[in-house]
Parts: sequence; C-alpha cells; structure tokens
Amino acid sequence: MGYASFIGFAAAFCTTFALVPQIVKAWTTRSTSDVSLGWISVLAVGTFLWFVYGMLIGDWPLIAANAVTCALALAILALKFRHG
Repeated sequence: MGYASFIGFAAAFCTTFALVPQIVKAWTTRSTSDVSLGWISVLAVGTFLWFVYGMLIGDWPLIAANAVTCALALAILALKFRHG
C-alpha cells in the first residue's frame, strides 16, 4: 500500500467514524431532535454517490469509506424517523 492509499484510508477512518458518537447518543437517549433531517439525508445520498463513483474508478479507500459512512448515515436517518 502506497502513501496515498494510507492517507486515503486514514482520512476515511476519521471522517467515517465521526458519525459514531451521534449514533451512540441517538441510540442511548432515543432522541434525534438535534439532528437535521436535511443534513443527514443529503449526507446519505452524497456518500452513496461517492461510493458509486469509487466503484466506477476502482478506488478502494473511497469505496470502503463511503460504504461505511453511508451505512452509518442511514442508521442515523432511521433513528431520526423512529424517534423524531
């Protein structure tokens, strides 16, 4: 793995797992009132599109990061619909 891929995976880890505290908070408090529906919807669509783009160009850091980020964003979105 070259330096560029290492940096890509490190950046992907940081930006992807930035959503984990929000999921934990939403799950434990059963409250998503502070989560913007517009923000999380656009984030989910955007990360899905980045995932597709990564697949088209074969960029594994992009694919991995956006697959996980999209899943986390969809989890927050599901909690938003469930708990308002």
